[in-house]
Amino acid sequence: MTDRPKRFSMIREFHLADWFTLGNAVSGVGALFSAMSFLETGAVQHIYFASALVFAALVFDVLDGRIARWRQKSSAMGRELDSLADVISFGVAPAIIAYACGMQGLYDRILLAFFVACGVSRLARYNVTAEVMSEGTGKVKFFEGTPIPTSFVLVLLLAIAAWTGAVREHLWFGKVIIGGFTLHPLVLIFALSGSLMISRIKIPKL
Repeated sequence: MTDRPKRFSMIREFHLADWFTLGNAVSGVGALFSAMSFLETGAVQHIYFASALVFAALVFDVLDGRIARWRQKSSAMGRELDSLADVISFGVAPAIIAYACGMQGLYDRILLAFFVACGVSRLARYNVTAEVMSEGTGKVKFFEGTPIPTSFVLVLLLAIAAWTGAVREHLWFGKVIIGGFTLHPLVLIFALSGSLMISRIKIPKL
């Protein structure tokens, strides 16, 4: 009986912005399903669907912040929800789309995992330093490291590659065999993106 009021309390803590955050997460999961459908069927439209769903996640991500500021309602739970949704939509989903498009060598997998790890680390760092960076105003003036939603640029690039037929064995820049294992040079853009996310570069928050 003691747990029941706590569950209802959690539901009451949901704000309008939080539902948009959940839309972000659901869109990211949908992108994963579409990427797996491409792996199974080879039908290129699934890459388009996956890319469109990551874009939808980006829209939800922008709107949840705007709605929270407009209604002046935010919470620690909302911030955690946002980070978890971003990991799915802008960390895991882009990596899996890249894998589906053909970056499946051992080195590719390592670098894609590195990209996701950087995204997770960047979000965790932001959450624990946001209060300090806001200087007591409650508003963060800048991002430290590139925001994880910038990975949509990588997804857009993969959508263009799919549209031109440059997927799987036709990936741009081909492949390199190092020590008996495969590296597709195109995966290096994910390594670069991940490195920028955990960098100390300061980017003004609009």
